Amino acid sequence: MFRKVYNKTIELAGNKYSKFFLGGLSFIESFIFPIPPDVVIIPMTIAKPKSWFKIALIATIGSVLGAILGYFIGYVFFNEIGIKIFELYGVDNTSFLKDKISSEGGVIAWMALLAVAGFTPVPFKLLTITSGFVHFNLIYFIIVSILTRGLRFFIIAFLIGNFGPAMKQIIEKKLVTLSIIFSIIVIVVAYLVYNFITNFLA
Repeated sequence: MFRKVYNKTIELAGNKYSKFFLGGLSFIESFIFPIPPDVVIIPMTIAKPKSWFKIALIATIGSVLGAILGYFIGYVFFNEIGIKIFELYGVDNTSFLKDKISSEGGVIAWMALLAVAGFTPVPFKLLTITSGFVHFNLIYFIIVSILTRGLRFFIIAFLIGNFGPAMKQIIEKKLVTLSIIFSIIVIVVAYLVYNFITNFLA
């Protein structure tokens, strides 16, 4: 089923309304849809390399707004909607998650998980919903979402837009490695920001 959805997504990337499609896809991917925006960003940027910034911006805005909705689903409708989304991805045990941010170390660990999910193939949607479920700090959540999703989409669009289709294969092959490197960077930045805010408000 996912293969058919993937092929249809690629087909729609060439549509004249592709920017609206990209925004919508980025939005729903953050809380339920299985296909990442990358599969639309890449062909769109190959077709219009000078529009790489706009394409990345659309994907980032859509993704962050979708992440906020995912957070809201977890915060308010986890038992009614959130659990069903988890079951769709084969996750049926979420009772342990509330203990993950009960300490300062837990907050940092959760920010790290969000950073990794924002960059890598780990389902970002499960972390957005869970963040709401565990009542994770919304401001931190939005900051990490903007950093991780924005960096991911802007890096991909920039490389394709400035170095052409030849970058497509490199990105597809090295995306996980690059994601891990940038995730580490974002985790360090998030940790520093968290400490600064905590000390400032103390």
